[in-house]
Formats: sequence, structure tokens, C-alpha cells
Amino acid sequence: MSEFDGLVAVVTGGASGIGAAVVSALRERGARVAALDLREVTPDGVRMDVTDDESVRHAIATVVERFGGLDVVVNNAGIGAQGTVADNDDAEWLRVLDVNLLGMVRVSRAALPHLRRSRAAAIVNVGSIAATAGLPQRALYSASKGAVVALTRAMAADHLAEGIRVNCVNPGTADTPWIGRLLEKADDPAAERAALEARQPHGRLVSAAEVAHAVAYLASPLAASTAGAGIAVDGGMQNLRLRPR
Repeated sequence: MSEFDGLVAVVTGGASGIGAAVVSALRERGARVAALDLREVTPDGVRMDVTDDESVRHAIATVVERFGGLDVVVNNAGIGAQGTVADNDDAEWLRVLDVNLLGMVRVSRAALPHLRRSRAAAIVNVGSIAATAGLPQRALYSASKGAVVALTRAMAADHLAEGIRVNCVNPGTADTPWIGRLLEKADDPAAERAALEARQPHGRLVSAAEVAHAVAYLASPLAASTAGAGIAVDGGMQNLRLRPR
């Protein structure tokens, strides 16, 4: 028996990267999981656009109808952004916040009525090291993920008495398709990758599976006393100050 046996989970952005790793991790632990994504998804997946409230509500309703309930929500869908505070116009700020912040709001809002009926309700938001450490050329992205961390704490305070735990995971620079696309655009991809690896104290990029493991812990009924927490999966980048090698 697994702690997730009988539980139903949804993972936004579940078709690739960290989301796909989370889907696999929860399934391996016994959950029935639906990947929610704009892209082509598995037979248990549902197409969904986090920027469209009607799409979100339809996807959540579809999952509940298909599986008979909902216990775990993993808000993972997000997009990246580069530049200083002056480098992106209002439209780009609104576009990124619409996905990275309001997307989590829409999904959580649609899921709450169902989570209130669960015996083991949990929401896990995926934040970023950019929310807890100042990184160059990441003003917009950092603002969106900083808001996710603050939102997580507020949601945890609002819904703990209802039996719904809310936590977040803050990955360091992860080896995902988005980072791969950034490296492809660099003048020297190998040098850029080496710089990203050197920035993290353990000397390498974080794997999607490592982030998924932390998400699974926070989503598990075995973590029933963990609420309003943020777990850094960043090789020590948030808290360690090591001497150069």
C-alpha cells in the first residue's frame, strides 16, 4: 500500500519537464494522476489553458467526473522571462503574471470545492530560487515567483482549518526544456551551461526528478503537519555561501 492509494491528483504543465516528472512520481506512489497541459497529453490527461478560467473549470470538472473526486493539486505550469525591470513592457509583465500567478489562482479556485471533500487535500505550488535569491536579468520572472511564495503562505493560512494543506517547492536552475531552449540561444551554449552549473553550490543543474520528489513529499498525507512551507531544491543556492572551488 502507498500513502497515495485512492487519491486523485492533477498536475498543471504536466506534459513535460518538472510537471511530467511529478506525474510519474505520484503515479509510482499509487495516485491516479491527470496531466493538465496546453500540449498533447497522456490518455489520463486533459487539455487546459491556465489563462482561461472556463478552460480551467472545465478541466477540473472533467477530472472529478472521470475519477470521482480530487485530492491533490500541483500548480506547476509556468513560463520564463528575461531582462531587467526596464526590459519588458506592460503587456509582457501582464502575460507572465497571468500564467505564473493568476494561473495558480484559477486552478486552486476551481479545485477548492472538491478539495474540501477530500480526506487528504493538498496543494503544492512550484515556485523558484528566483523568489528567494536575487538573480540577474530575471526581474519579471522573480516578481511572478515571489508572488507565488507569498500566495502559498496566504492560502495555507486561509485553508488549513478546512483540511487543505498548501506548500511550495522552490527549485534551483533545473535541467528542463526551458533551460535547454535558453542554452540553445546563447552565443556559447557550453560556457553558459557551465556558468549555470557553477552558480549552484553542488555544481550541477537540479534534475526534474529531484523536484518531483519534494513535491510528492509535500502532497503526501504523511506530511500532514507541513503547511505554509517552502522547500528549496536548489543544491544549497538559497542558503549556502561556499568558497570558490
